Amino acid sequence: MTAAAVLLAADHVAGTVDLLDLPGGRPLARLTGRHISEHTGFLALPGDRVACVDDRAGELLVLAPFEAARGGVLLAAAAPVAVPAEQLAADPDGRFLVVTTGLGAAAEPWSDLLTVVDLAAPGGPYAVRTRTRTGEPGITVLDGGRTDGPLAVLRHREPGALDVHRLAGLLAAAPGCPVVTPHARLPLPGDGHGDAHDPVTGYLFAATGSGVHRAHRSGEGLTAAPPLPWAADGRTGGRGYFLRIDVRHRLLWSCLRGGPAGPADWPAWTNDAWWHHLDTGRTGRIGLGEGLVFRMAVAADHVAYARCHPDGDELVLLATGGGVPRITARVPLPPMAGAPRRGRTPWDDGAQRRAVAASPGAPWVAVSRGGHGEVHLFDAASGTERARLTLPGPLDEGGRLALLTPGDGAHRDPAGR
Repeated sequence: MTAAAVLLAADHVAGTVDLLDLPGGRPLARLTGRHISEHTGFLALPGDRVACVDDRAGELLVLAPFEAARGGVLLAAAAPVAVPAEQLAADPDGRFLVVTTGLGAAAEPWSDLLTVVDLAAPGGPYAVRTRTRTGEPGITVLDGGRTDGPLAVLRHREPGALDVHRLAGLLAAAPGCPVVTPHARLPLPGDGHGDAHDPVTGYLFAATGSGVHRAHRSGEGLTAAPPLPWAADGRTGGRGYFLRIDVRHRLLWSCLRGGPAGPADWPAWTNDAWWHHLDTGRTGRIGLGEGLVFRMAVAADHVAYARCHPDGDELVLLATGGGVPRITARVPLPPMAGAPRRGRTPWDDGAQRRAVAASPGAPWVAVSRGGHGEVHLFDAASGTERARLTLPGPLDEGGRLALLTPGDGAHRDPAGR
């Protein structure tokens, strides 16, 4: 399966998207003038397609990487959406996609626009925009089952809430971006950040300071379940700011950040890998080390975190097969010339970061070297570097990566990453 793997590398600053074969790195296709939203990332869809948002053009893009690898066209479809894109999610069938808006380059949230896209509408993709309320909203899209239609669930902050909207109602909204009112609401702490949806159990998850809040569909509303605590294995403190699902091993993952609150103190931030088994209910934590851990990736039998620190960066690999997850390798990464510095925030203009990507159908992990135009490809099973790929551009701020294999089932985690 790994022989058919490909890598999407988006340089969101320069405005390019490159498709490379793996492990050799041979260029297969390229898009120019496309500034992919770094925040929403890539979303795997059924049929080995991938969705993302062009934050400058205001378009949802549907990419067909394996068709492009066979000589076809990479850009399969596009639809207008409101930007700046905050979060992107799809229903389990991959027909309906929802894009929320938030900060963009602003210091405070300012946009309240919400876009729903029907990719299978007669005549091609059909998009409708409505208004909700400003903030940094998350989104999950719940399956409609046999009788009811899909539901879009917005995770709002300050005040916190899970707002439920009928997708059919959003698609039928009048022109002019009317304000829409949720038909159901579930209270949530006001500091939510991070969302996931498990189509197998039907549960949706929202990360907050107090833990992971859970809910499942009940008719056209939601019923809450007891939240999952961040504390586990005798380790306490910290909170997660993202959630994602290992569809192969049925694990929900996050990274818990603790330590000093100030962003300039990032070298002293603590980081724990947090996991919860979706079927057994077992939960655990594993210390990763201090510094900046920014997102993670799920491979066939491992998960990967890239950790940045002034004393040296590393890729941390955790085995997920055969029981309790455990660290199997800590691999040093070559330094970045523009890496975040002590005494400054890791998000200062020009600070370089690393993107990390993997596929549940392959043992490989890709890590970018921001500002250098390099992507390192590792074999997670051995912890060794398999290849070093060179991109035409610098991949400033780390870019965004998606590692794909045919039929890998990544779409069963239906939120943009």
